Amino acid sequence: MMKKILITLIALAFATLACSIFVGGPNYPATPIPVSTQAAQSLKNQVQQSVATGTASGTVTLHITEEQLTSYLAVYLQSHPNLPITDPQVQLQNGQMELLGKVQQGMFSANVMLTLAVGVDQNGQPKITITQEDFGPLPAPQGLNNAISAFVAQALTGSLGPAATGFRLESISIVDGVMTVTGRVK
Repeated sequence: MMKKILITLIALAFATLACSIFVGGPNYPATPIPVSTQAAQSLKNQVQQSVATGTASGTVTLHITEEQLTSYLAVYLQSHPNLPITDPQVQLQNGQMELLGKVQQGMFSANVMLTLAVGVDQNGQPKITITQEDFGPLPAPQGLNNAISAFVAQALTGSLGPAATGFRLESISIVDGVMTVTGRVK
């Protein structure tokens, strides 16, 4: 009898080690933002169309939805498996961007949320500042602000391709689930 209990406890211990333990964090939205390759592709197509129009007019305006950003980020994270965040959700409300995701640290997993102020600096480059971070009980990774800033900057200007070298941001506004980016092509 004692041998069966010992084997059961050992099996339970190994099962626990093989699984991750969810330790909490901020709640995901009640209605998740859908992720699709079509939405990510529509963002790329929209950027290409805006650049083509902007080349002629000199002005570029993009209206980017939560679904497009969430899908773009999900595709990006799939192609960069070394990044610690999974299952992204991007919400655009109250003039800010909220990035939610899941992070695994050892055998612990948690929901995380970053609230970002997104604007434009005096040089016409994206200015991203983390205004709030919630990693649940996990510590925030070192260099997080730089990594997030680099990703958002790449998403806003790097996706413009060859036009990015002659592109100058003028404004970024976030209202009711849509981020509007305006700029000029030189």
